Amino acid sequence: MTVAKEQSFTRAAEQLHITQPTLSRQLAAFEEELGLELFVRKGKSITLTEEGILLKRRALEILDLEDRTLEELKGSEEVICGTVTVGCGEFAAVEILARICRSYKEKYPLVQIALHTATADTIYEMMNKGLVDAALFMEPVDTEGLDYIRIKDSDHWVVGMRPDDPLAGKQFIKC
Repeated sequence: MTVAKEQSFTRAAEQLHITQPTLSRQLAAFEEELGLELFVRKGKSITLTEEGILLKRRALEILDLEDRTLEELKGSEEVICGTVTVGCGEFAAVEILARICRSYKEKYPLVQIALHTATADTIYEMMNKGLVDAALFMEPVDTEGLDYIRIKDSDHWVVGMRPDDPLAGKQFIKC
């Protein structure tokens, strides 16, 4: 997580109070154990691969689950927090999404919303890899393999999600 955040082995090693070669060896061994690369290394700069993005996301979910579990065990008030990742195409009507996000943030201020914009094909692929929780598409769109909800008062918008997503059981979503 620290390497992904800092995008530097040197800065991450400093924060973790270990040497950079030790950190590099540990990550190389972890990548070898997984059988895949988590980082694209270009000189001194590094970025996450798609697998690295997925691992980072799952690690954040695990850390969030740990925090929520501790809060529940302490008997605190139920607080909804975490990250919702939304994918959408780049089109003018995306302002509706902004209103939906603002309304959601008012209701759940501790939830972070991560937005990925790309073509419908790219977003569809990201959803199938578990990199986005929900996606907005403009119809016509191929909804095969997706559960989807039409946005109320819109004849052309569809929110797609994997069939196992909790939103899949809803008939419609309203701002």
